[in-house]
Amino acid sequence: MSHEKAQRFVELHRQGCFLLPNAWDVGSARILESAGFAAVATTSAGVAFSLGRPDHDFFAEAGSAGRVDRETMMHRVREIVDGVGVPVSADLEEGYGAEPQTVATTISMALAAGAAGGNIEDFTGSRAEPLFDEQLAAERIRAARAAADAAGAPFVLIGRTDALLVGGSLAECVRRANAYLAAGADCAFVPGAADAATIATLVRELDGPLNVVMGLTGSTLTMDELRELGVRRVTVGGSIARTMYRHLLDAARELAGQGSFSYAAQQLSQTDLNDLFSARG
Repeated sequence: MSHEKAQRFVELHRQGCFLLPNAWDVGSARILESAGFAAVATTSAGVAFSLGRPDHDFFAEAGSAGRVDRETMMHRVREIVDGVGVPVSADLEEGYGAEPQTVATTISMALAAGAAGGNIEDFTGSRAEPLFDEQLAAERIRAARAAADAAGAPFVLIGRTDALLVGGSLAECVRRANAYLAAGADCAFVPGAADAATIATLVRELDGPLNVVMGLTGSTLTMDELRELGVRRVTVGGSIARTMYRHLLDAARELAGQGSFSYAAQQLSQTDLNDLFSARG
């Protein structure tokens, strides 16, 4: 990732509101780029599903079996970075380990892969303690910031709290997100905030810009409405990937159960895809 490209990604977070769609492989990233988006993000869920693996979730209680490892994820990030001409932000889950130094190493690896930004979440994968202790979580963000700064390249660090997703209060979300911003995050991310009242409260209470994720709950809020609420960045998580897999499953069931082919009526043509993927050499 060039310094100029990474700086462009930083500037997107300065003012206004922009949509950062999530890709899971080079093909999906190229399609999003062709639609005119100024940058793309990765989705760890989409990457995992494309490899036939589960996303980071409570299954971690049983160990890491099945989870996409850090090296594999970084390889996919590098493929996407090399495959598009726009900045790429990496979904780095919880940093692939609890210790701040592990998180710092993950950030360094993301930078080496060409990422212009990345998010670190406080979700542990344990039902007994689903979130990292707040002080440790802030230290993890602080270590991530130090690693990014040491590299000398622009890097947008996102501090994500999953408190709402595990039954926590909005007050806890605000407290955690502000701690992460104070520790060096450039933007706070609170998945699960999808209604106007909750989002407005977060915008008002946070000491920095807010990222929200749409497409997870069927929220009817539009980009214009999110912009009016004061949101800085909107992502869509794994929702595009899940939509693609919905169509794949429907097609498989039609073929296996009915022996018919109506699933193909809305397909993109071979020519259209060839033209799209030939657009960049």
